[in-house]
Amino acid sequence: MTSSVTTDDRLRTVDLARLVGVSTQQIRNYEEAGVLPPVPRTESGHRMFGDGHRRALLAHRALAKGYGSVKATEIMRTVHSGDAPGALALVDAAHAERHEERLALRAASAALEALTGQDPPSEPRSGLRIGEVAALLGVRTSALRVWESAGLLTPRRERGTGYRVYDPADVRDARLVHTLRRSHYLFRQIAPVLDELRRAGSRDALRTAIRNRDRALTARTMEMLQGAGELHAYLTYAASRTS
Repeated sequence: MTSSVTTDDRLRTVDLARLVGVSTQQIRNYEEAGVLPPVPRTESGHRMFGDGHRRALLAHRALAKGYGSVKATEIMRTVHSGDAPGALALVDAAHAERHEERLALRAASAALEALTGQDPPSEPRSGLRIGEVAALLGVRTSALRVWESAGLLTPRRERGTGYRVYDPADVRDARLVHTLRRSHYLFRQIAPVLDELRRAGSRDALRTAIRNRDRALTARTMEMLQGAGELHAYLTYAASRTS
């Protein structure tokens, strides 16, 4: 992507820094990182910025709020390398990640909904063997082994015999996996649910965590949309300058 600066919109480094509210050193850092389009110089070597550079910085700052500084820099650098489709692919990938997070939240909510109205199961004793857990849940022992191979369950092994030993937390996890599998959730969707439950420690705490995470994800997505809008405006502006 080329950059042209007219006499009317010529800005010094300090002028651009003041316009966007950053330091002059940060402007130099942005230039070096490729956040800015090419910066022409005067015969004496002074940088000449213009409105395009200001727009690029504003787009980057908006992107950083939703996509993070590292991803925002990668997006702008890709734009300025002349690969607008590649930059948009980075945007698409970031939104796909948020979509996966939403699927995980839905899985967690589905698990809680499935358990709502059910009396909490009595606390199983510690040290259950795999056959006992299978009978308790009404599944085959092979299912428990598959869930373990997928990383969803981590029963400890008995010293000497190597037999699997399930403690109450392991049984709770197996029960949740069973509930979600009956609702046709995939292993990759179940894993985050288990992680959240282990961190939260109870259904009520998990419900609160899901609610808070949903709010945070919604706010993040709104910031991503705003950043994408600024990127669209910048791409449209840049295209008009080169047409």
